[in-house]
Amino acid sequence: MFRISKDSPVHYITSVTHNRLPVFKTTKLKDIMCQALNEARTSANLLIFAYVIMPDHVHAQRKPSEVLRYVNGISSRRIINHLKESGAEKSLAKLRQATGPRDHKYSLWDHHPNLKLISTENGLIEKANYVHLNPVRAGLVDRAEDYRFSSIRCWQRRALEDEPLLVDLDQIAWHK
Repeated sequence: MFRISKDSPVHYITSVTHNRLPVFKTTKLKDIMCQALNEARTSANLLIFAYVIMPDHVHAQRKPSEVLRYVNGISSRRIINHLKESGAEKSLAKLRQATGPRDHKYSLWDHHPNLKLISTENGLIEKANYVHLNPVRAGLVDRAEDYRFSSIRCWQRRALEDEPLLVDLDQIAWHK
């Protein structure tokens, strides 16, 4: 069990797409992102406590680790491969960059993610509420629980049978 404290904080991360391109407009790309988050969780032994996938960014709360390397690396490979396989040349052109030091031709993510440490349960709950209300503030839905690519239903203990990504709330040793 994981106890949130100053000695074991949670990372609150916002990863923004390159040039704020609305990459995550389709269900397929949001599904790929959820699968990438789940794969990163397994590969890096991460815990994911809350998330939302917006058209041009992703918010998540995670247990500390080599979080960004796994999450951004896996999701970039999966999404860029999907765009190549589906012949989305226009989208790929928007993600094109000058070849970098490791011969990368495309960049999905902005290279300056917003990373904040959360060291209290109240801080985690506050950020989770912020994350879950993001689709409402953006005008994508009227009610947060109607946005499919969010962990709000898990927090409400009403997860769908086909929930895109389950979170690790049961791994938190909440103070009583």
